[in-house]
Amino acid sequence: MSLLADFKKFALRGNMIDLAIGFTVGAAFTTVVKSLVSDIIMPPIGWLTGNADFSDLFWVLDVPEDVTVPADGFQTLQAAQDAGAVTINYGQFLNSCITLTIIALAMFMIIRLVNRLDEELDERFGEPPPEDEPTEKKCDYCRTTIPYRAVRCPQCTSELEATETP
Repeated sequence: MSLLADFKKFALRGNMIDLAIGFTVGAAFTTVVKSLVSDIIMPPIGWLTGNADFSDLFWVLDVPEDVTVPADGFQTLQAAQDAGAVTINYGQFLNSCITLTIIALAMFMIIRLVNRLDEELDERFGEPPPEDEPTEKKCDYCRTTIPYRAVRCPQCTSELEATETP
């Protein structure tokens, strides 16, 4: 019974629920970005390069012996896969790389916005540092430069003495 109780305590902690919500929102965001790449961005790029769709770019490695290959080859990836051909789907890989780039850029912009808002809130509502107070100090343990009022080093996680304001 204690194993079940321990698992329940672990699973229902606030961090675990936050993680589950973040994962769910991330999965939904990924679906939207994949659609953006596949349905909005790639068709014009494919049209400009003369291909109808990047996801149909592939190399046929092997075709089963009992399958007859059309004279002009397989026109789509789906046709090749339906015939049982072994393919390298580099067009889908390219779409995935573009999707990753867009997701990374979007996450970077969101994090940057949150950091700027946090800094702005600190400037507006935080306790302003005295003018003669330094802005940085060195960690006593790892010698990393950290904010002057920090009480824990972000690099080595050592607890530091609270710096008194001069």
